[in-house]
Amino acid sequence: MKKIGIYWFGDDLRVNDNKLMQLASFEVDVLLCIYCVNKVNHSMSVFGTKHIGNHRQNFLEESLHNLDRSLQKLGNKLLLSPYSASQTFKALLDDIPVTSLYRHRHPGVDESKTLESLKRQFNDVRFVIEDGLTLFDKKAIEFNTVPSTFSQFRRQVESFDPPNVIDKPYSLPASLDAFSFLFPASRFIVNKANIKPTPYFFSGGERAAHNQLDAYFSSNSPSSYKSVRNALEGWGNSTKFSAWLANGNLSPRQVLQSLTDYENQHGANESTYWIYFELLWREYFHLYAQYYGAKLFQPQGITGKSNKGRYYAERFQKWCNGNTPYPIVNACMNQLDQTGYISNRGRQLAASCLIHELGIDWRYGAALFEEKLIDYDVAINWGNWQYIAGVGADPKGGRHFNLEKQTQIYDPNGAFISKWQGDQFDRQLDSVDAADWPIQIL
Repeated sequence: MKKIGIYWFGDDLRVNDNKLMQLASFEVDVLLCIYCVNKVNHSMSVFGTKHIGNHRQNFLEESLHNLDRSLQKLGNKLLLSPYSASQTFKALLDDIPVTSLYRHRHPGVDESKTLESLKRQFNDVRFVIEDGLTLFDKKAIEFNTVPSTFSQFRRQVESFDPPNVIDKPYSLPASLDAFSFLFPASRFIVNKANIKPTPYFFSGGERAAHNQLDAYFSSNSPSSYKSVRNALEGWGNSTKFSAWLANGNLSPRQVLQSLTDYENQHGANESTYWIYFELLWREYFHLYAQYYGAKLFQPQGITGKSNKGRYYAERFQKWCNGNTPYPIVNACMNQLDQTGYISNRGRQLAASCLIHELGIDWRYGAALFEEKLIDYDVAINWGNWQYIAGVGADPKGGRHFNLEKQTQIYDPNGAFISKWQGDQFDRQLDSVDAADWPIQIL
């Protein structure tokens, strides 16, 4: 009897450095490679935002197309299901004698619940789970409890060696064409009608990811990364790997390997270390999300502190639309809307403004970033928002940035504000007294 396997793709849209794909290539005779295009992505969240916006959707579609081409070269193809993962895999596992299901561990609550539910219902199926979204295997950095601060985590793991990067398989077992509710990715057409090319126009897919990886480490930029990483603009001022890491077009292990090769050729310094430092932050937030689960989305975060933020509809809309009394924040929000990307410092300033200047529940901002950011990662996005709001891993209890001072430091000549029209806003923040507004606590 033929062994039938299912590869459940998620945020691992690549064929290189993919241990699960290597395993599947010699463990099964037939392999269904499936990505679930969940319809909930196109519905509204409880915060009045979309789960996925145009820029992020475009990047995802390009990534899926690129993955499909890569799989076809290996003798397989990508199948897209218009149903949820739960619906898709229950139907498949009920109908066909699947022997193995391959899946990378995901920090998301819903994804984890679906996986655990399938494991309980289909105990005759072998579930092969790997840690391909992170630097380290979970068993290599097992904690009884997650360190309460990043610094504690970093000191414990920064000397560890992650698994080596592996090549893609030479070939894959063939797929099956017997399921009418699944269809090839080649039928999934990328719609760029609403996407305008910009200096921050990212192309999705593994090929584009490796082009950026090679270009960045072929330059001198890694040696000056720390001194320019907070700049509000400039393609070379940060690695720009985040979008491809978020979709799994690129693995953090591949980034670290290229970084190590660069240091061996050009020497290590504080800036090259800081790239590794940022990879460790990503690692920490993934562990954090897996450990705390639903607390990632609760108003009091992981701390249990009272959430002082409220929902002021007018203020929130003005923040979303770059129409606040804070030009540097407006510029950042306009840039985000037009490109799907803003710098790390821009994100911190926008978050600080929403929470501390406008008094809005931090979760509304996190939800808007989920919609808009091309590089949205559930663990990193919600973990960082908790950090700024003081209900997360920050030992200082939150970060409140002086927006005037930050403007003087990062945009002293007003070039960034002028380019992104941050100085065009209503002079009156509130059209009615705040006491008359509805308060919504979710």
